[in-house]
Amino acid sequence: MPCIINIETSTKVCSLAVTVDGSVAFNREHFDGPSHASLLGGYVNDALEFVKSNNLKVDAVAVSGGPGSYTGLRIGVSMAKGLCFGLDVPLIALDTTEIMACAVMFNPNADEEALLCPMIDARRMEVYSAIYDRALQPVLPIAANIIDEDSFSDILKERKVVFFGDGADKCKNVIKSENAIFLSGIAPLAKSMLALSERAMRNSDFKDTAYYQPFYLKDFQATTPKNKVLNNISNK
Repeated sequence: MPCIINIETSTKVCSLAVTVDGSVAFNREHFDGPSHASLLGGYVNDALEFVKSNNLKVDAVAVSGGPGSYTGLRIGVSMAKGLCFGLDVPLIALDTTEIMACAVMFNPNADEEALLCPMIDARRMEVYSAIYDRALQPVLPIAANIIDEDSFSDILKERKVVFFGDGADKCKNVIKSENAIFLSGIAPLAKSMLALSERAMRNSDFKDTAYYQPFYLKDFQATTPKNKVLNNISNK
């Protein structure tokens, strides 16, 4: 079985895991805010030291490719590409929503018959989401959705759906169906990439390291800086 470095930086959580022979052998996680640029390099150094000290050989680098935070995705993908070039190994890119769904598939609090709907906060009442069945087959593709009382109503009339992720928290008071189940505390994590990255490895499902770009889903929107000095500079 392969040794894979898995990187996840698509939300406020920064994480890295080394998976070996179908298990998580090394794991680092930080949940307290977007500090990816300062944290990830240290995680990578620790992971490479772990690999070296255990006489392992990295077979691939997997990265969460989006959707999610524009800045977070750029940091994660840039680091993954650098590792691939430096170690001369292939690049694997995974959908962030699938990674989240993997984390919930065997959760005891998730109804076994329910569909899975990961939601990533995209500000205001918008989320990046998809709906999967328990075989991770898409029922609804990844999309940017404005949530209102009619969201997913056609599916919710027929099936239970588990909603989770940082985008689901703000939807609890909007989606009122009895078939809607909300599960808290779920974030995309590198350790949840294990099954997906190993499947990609088996299938040789690799990306072009030089040209791969994250799946941003939406164009980057720059915000106006709050600092008056910066405002004055930007307006000149």
